[in-house]
Order: sequence, then structure tokens, then C-alpha cells
Amino acid sequence: MTQRVNEGLSTRGTGYRQAVDRPAVLVVDDEPSIRLLCRINLELEGFEVLEAGSLAEARAAVASRDLSVVLLDFRVGNETGGDLVQELRERTPPVPVAFVTGSAELGPRIDSMADAYLRKPFTIDELLATVRRLAAR
Repeated sequence: MTQRVNEGLSTRGTGYRQAVDRPAVLVVDDEPSIRLLCRINLELEGFEVLEAGSLAEARAAVASRDLSVVLLDFRVGNETGGDLVQELRERTPPVPVAFVTGSAELGPRIDSMADAYLRKPFTIDELLATVRRLAAR
């Protein structure tokens, strides 16, 4: 069952497990296949997953939900995620952010901006370990 939240955002609940019982992860990436990969694997691990294909959609999701973790593509369309990271840092409590990037050179630079980063292509084990670690904060 898929429920629409704002434009382009979706969240999916399953059976008796209500969304309020599960940590919420926002996946922000302009590539639908990356969002789907993250959604499937994170939901199988018990996370609630919201998706955003743009920073505008991500801001709407952040405003509408308490989030445990944000997985944020460093480049979303023509924008970079740095501004959104700053907004997430200003929330109380701050939301942990993992940048996702396809560029090896960005790793050290964005490491200081976010709590973690995943380099594309990443493994499912890397994805799950990163989200679990950040959600446990």
C-alpha cells in the first residue's frame, strides 16, 4: 500500500506495524532507482521510509515528520545538499545526515558536513550499517 504525502513524497506502511513505531528515514535522491533500492532494503529492516526526488520535496518531508536519519544525495538535480544539511543541523534535536555521492573526491570534503557518507555504488550492508548507526544516536 502506498500513501502520497505532498507532491512526489511517498511513505508506505505495512500491516500492523504503524509508522510511529519505526524510525523514519528520508531518502533524497534524484535517481528513482536509488530511492527504490534504499526503500526496499530499509523497510525490510523495519524502518519507515520517505522519499524525495528534489530538495523542495525533502524540505516538505522534513517539515511534516520527525526523522531519525536523512540519506541525502550530494547533488540533487542542479542543487547541492549543503543548504539542507544546515537546516537539519538547526533543528532540535539535529537530524543525522549521511551524504550519498558518486564522486570519490567529495568524500573527505563532505565528511565534515555530514555525520557519514556512502559512496555510490554502495553495498546493502554499507547502507544498513550506516543507517542503523545514525538512527541509534
